[in-house]
Amino acid sequence: MSNGLKDKVVAITGASSGIGEVTARHLAENGAHVLVGARRIDRLQKLVSALQAAGARAEYQALDVMDRASVTRFVGFAVERFGRLDALVNNAGVMPLSPLAALKLDEWDRMIDVHIKGVLNGIAAALPVFEDQGCGHVINTSSIAAYYVMPAGAIYCATKKAVNAITEGLRLEGPHIRTTIVSPGVTESELADTVTHAETAALVAAFRTEPMPADAIARAVSFAIAQPQSVDVSEIIVRPTGK
Repeated sequence: MSNGLKDKVVAITGASSGIGEVTARHLAENGAHVLVGARRIDRLQKLVSALQAAGARAEYQALDVMDRASVTRFVGFAVERFGRLDALVNNAGVMPLSPLAALKLDEWDRMIDVHIKGVLNGIAAALPVFEDQGCGHVINTSSIAAYYVMPAGAIYCATKKAVNAITEGLRLEGPHIRTTIVSPGVTESELADTVTHAETAALVAAFRTEPMPADAIARAVSFAIAQPQSVDVSEIIVRPTGK
């Protein structure tokens, strides 16, 4: 297999459903070794069992990206089990959209903790490994919401803008570290299930009537990873056609 993915070791957060799960399947089917992490262990077990039954090399670990020690253990497990780590995909995400006036402070905190602190925890865990190896790749799932602000989305959009800034900063600082921002448009996932504000939930449902398959994002991630070490695919925006 000469697709640039064979034997690459890739760790993926938020891999129990949606983009993370499909990306793990796509990478494994194309020869990569994958470690998947999330809080829903039963789903990870099912995913890894299916991948292993198909002949792929795959493992799973319980993971809470808001817990720095948990993320450190996750990355450490990848190195222990596979001998190295070629790419970390920071994919965990939530989207409890609501107007600021609704004052859903706990949901604001959760978006900040998952999208910003979670990404930083991943970088903090992986960067020493990548520095020791002399190479590595951080791929951060952002969103088209990083490029504009929508009503009920101020906090969500702000966290995704932060993801982009952090990713670009890492690219500029790390001469041997590749970074990629992947920004999906409306994609099949469970993100909309996290919206608790009734009026906003109805608007989101109407907006998400024609989502892309998660495989569209999986292929974008795979494309970035498969490039030679000398090539950094810094940013990919993927939208449904016509949107």
